[in-house]
Amino acid sequence: MPKIIEKRLLTPITKLFRFEAPMIAKAAKPGQFVIVRVREGGERIPLTIANFDAKSGIVTIVVQEVGVTSRLLGAHNEGDNILDVLGPLGEPAHIPPGGHVVGVGGGFGSAALWCLMRELKERGDRTTIILGARNKDLLLLIDELGEVCDHLELCTDDGSMGFKGFVTERLQQVIDAPDKPTHVIAIGPMPMMRAVAKTATGIPTQVSMDPLMIDGTGMCGCCRISVGDEVKFACVDGPLFDAALVDFDEAVKRNKMYVNEEKRAAEVMKYAN
Repeated sequence: MPKIIEKRLLTPITKLFRFEAPMIAKAAKPGQFVIVRVREGGERIPLTIANFDAKSGIVTIVVQEVGVTSRLLGAHNEGDNILDVLGPLGEPAHIPPGGHVVGVGGGFGSAALWCLMRELKERGDRTTIILGARNKDLLLLIDELGEVCDHLELCTDDGSMGFKGFVTERLQQVIDAPDKPTHVIAIGPMPMMRAVAKTATGIPTQVSMDPLMIDGTGMCGCCRISVGDEVKFACVDGPLFDAALVDFDEAVKRNKMYVNEEKRAAEVMKYAN
């Protein structure tokens, strides 16, 4: 059971955890994820690896409390053990070297850009991160992300920090500049990734898909998505896919399949406490 060595509050419902997992840290690659279980008989939830250090054996994840399991995990503290952590899972990011890569992050998903952009910068790519949120208090890991890219662009809907407007508006400005991106990676809420895919038409763009997932090894088929004319499994074929080929309509519909069940589980948890 991995031991939590650091817990940090990023927003009222978003928390960062660093925990001991030497085997995962040694094998991890940017773009991969882990599956976490916090109680016997409980569900297994996928969480992107935000950062990892093979030397220290430490893995970092960022959790947003939206359901029962993520809330139970969020209640853990430094010194506590996480019941199960399985990984690394999924395909690492594959981006040709030597270009200008723009990472677009929104919500807690922006943490997934941390180790990815670090690797790209270290290998010599030009790197830009466009980080967005409704207001400045919801912008995550500004200092950490600023250290792993050449340019960090902050966007807020209300103009409380950085560019006033959506990440797609700032992305369009970057695309129109002389040093336009050769590749774009978007990680965040589905509507944001969909909008980025449309904005970056003609530029190779990848999005990180997070459909419903159970086993994480391709056996259950729960995380299937349509990419072009093919059915893919996010757990073994992804989580990064060609944004131009993803069927976002289907993905959004599938992600809402168990909304009522999630609400009932939340009610049970509330009364149990």
